[in-house]
Amino acid sequence: MACPDSAPGEPTQTRTFKKHSDALAWSQEIEGKMDKRTFVPLGEAEKTTLHVALGWYLREVTPRKKGAKQESNRIDLLQRMKLSEKTLTRLRSADIASWRDDLVSMGKAPTTIRNMVTIISQVYETAKFEWGMERLHNPVKGVPMPKHRPGRDRRLIKDRDKDKDEEVQLLEACKASSSHWVTPIVILAIETGMRLGEILTLKRANIDYKTSVAHLPDTKNGTARDVPLSTRALEALKAAPASTDKEGGAFPMTTHSFEHHFKKARIAAEIENLRFHDLRHEATSRLFERGLDIMEVGHITGHKTLDMLRRYTHLKASDLAKKLG
Repeated sequence: MACPDSAPGEPTQTRTFKKHSDALAWSQEIEGKMDKRTFVPLGEAEKTTLHVALGWYLREVTPRKKGAKQESNRIDLLQRMKLSEKTLTRLRSADIASWRDDLVSMGKAPTTIRNMVTIISQVYETAKFEWGMERLHNPVKGVPMPKHRPGRDRRLIKDRDKDKDEEVQLLEACKASSSHWVTPIVILAIETGMRLGEILTLKRANIDYKTSVAHLPDTKNGTARDVPLSTRALEALKAAPASTDKEGGAFPMTTHSFEHHFKKARIAAEIENLRFHDLRHEATSRLFERGLDIMEVGHITGHKTLDMLRRYTHLKASDLAKKLG
């Protein structure tokens, strides 16, 4: 049934129904919206696939984001999935849920799945509010996401009875590395809890040896942070070879290069199941063990919320018991 031109300039709308009564009701509803100028046709959304919309989003929105590189990689992955072949109007919540389950069965991490689903949701919201598709329904809304896995709690093992000290073993292997910057980077991570990206983008000009502070003007959280440096961290920075980085970086290494050298050192040290990011956990744990409170630790590490630090507080249970008497 075609909806007559009840409002000049509105496009003719057609839809097939089995019952005449259903067709008449739909026709009256559309006519009413046209009269009130609240009708927005879905023609563009009906022709646009998620693949195409992701491409628009990649060009128009992603470049404005801090994590543009990571998001562009996720969009590339999404565009290669069968899900992206559906048009924006035909993609349903059930499709998202089924796709989510497939990713889970493939062993994808909950965070990875959440990140990709978030992009799809943002594409729909952008289409609604910026691309003129106001009536488009966001199929992501209401679809439960996989629960986050418990955070890793891997720490450097120190067992005197077994004559095992992973920190010593790791640093000895780092010193034998062909890169002279691996050792100071590892020490800096253990002492400050700084992320690898923060260390590799640290500028020489932002290290104040007089006040023992490293200034990070741009962090993962999007806020600047001043990181206090321990004596050991300062010594590691001073002992590091002079950097020839044209942009003034303290460590002229790429993430890929460092991770390559770190992996070789870990294997040489015969240490299993240790990631560089585990050193951030190690550093945070040690700060609590030194008696710093949550606010002080958060200021150093850059953790934004109490929940992010809550899993470290069990380390202070023995001290709390002493205070209780």
